[in-house]
Amino acid sequence: MAATDGHIELERTVSSIQIGARHRHDRGDIEGLAASIHKYGLLQPITITPDGVLVCGARRLGAIRQLGWDTVRVWVRSGISDPLAHLLAEQDDNVLHKPLTQLEQATLYREITDLLREDAERRQEATRFSSEHQPGDDGPAKFAGPSESSGERRKQAADMIPGGASYATLDKVTWLQDTANDPGQPEQVRRQAELELEQIEQGAAVHPAWQRVRDLTTTAATSRSQDAARLAEEALAKLHAEQRTAGK
Repeated sequence: MAATDGHIELERTVSSIQIGARHRHDRGDIEGLAASIHKYGLLQPITITPDGVLVCGARRLGAIRQLGWDTVRVWVRSGISDPLAHLLAEQDDNVLHKPLTQLEQATLYREITDLLREDAERRQEATRFSSEHQPGDDGPAKFAGPSESSGERRKQAADMIPGGASYATLDKVTWLQDTANDPGQPEQVRRQAELELEQIEQGAAVHPAWQRVRDLTTTAATSRSQDAARLAEEALAKLHAEQRTAGK
């Protein structure tokens, strides 16, 4: 057993993994996936809950069952809320029919990150409550709350998206989305962010698009700062002139 990026990784009997009623029956090209797994092995473990309910990996599970595997390497995720498990299962099924675009991945990534944060906050609150109600002074030490940073959650969220990009790439896409919708940004910046997102949706690389908009926001911020400084100087000069006139 090993801990990997917030998951517990272990071997699980294939027959013990439950799929659940919410997954579709049509798994797409299982034959091709089974052939790939037979040749290269299972490159990404299946994700399950501690109770053995499938979270991600319906097609992989179908393929290894077809191959006749008795056991499989899995990631066990504890503390997953019902909304998060449902979202992951739904998206795992949806991707069978059409791969997610970069923008769809970013939207899903944002939702999963938010749910992971809510789950972490709920676990921390439950742990804090438990520790505060333990007898003696050693209670909090025995019931220390989970430590889960924002970076860890973002990586976990990206790992949960079938065929998804890295969390660094998805962060850049979500930043572009936020910039395009930010009324505090100049119209030129927002329009450029929207244009870059349209290009990304058509297959353009994310990093150059993010770099261009980031440079544009820096230039716009510098310009606003210079304008503000100029206006402040003009206002101060006007005040001094009025004071000199009043003193005569």
